[in-house]
Amino acid sequence: MKATMIVGIALMVLGIVALGLGGFTYTEKESVVQLGPLEVTAQEKKKFPISPAAAGVMIAGGLVLAVVGASRR
Repeated sequence: MKATMIVGIALMVLGIVALGLGGFTYTEKESVVQLGPLEVTAQEKKKFPISPAAAGVMIAGGLVLAVVGASRR
């Protein structure tokens, strides 16, 4: 398989996953209090949303790249 086709398939898979999950979450640690050797931290969960429109663009772009990669011989 050609590199263009592989990138296109990967982009389509990422778009489908983004469409299904709607984004991803991550945990951020923050130092709240630091007193000598003691340190108090807080963990906060944050979400990074991915819009369905962006996921659709990734799927469409991946499809175009896969077709272009397959047609060039």
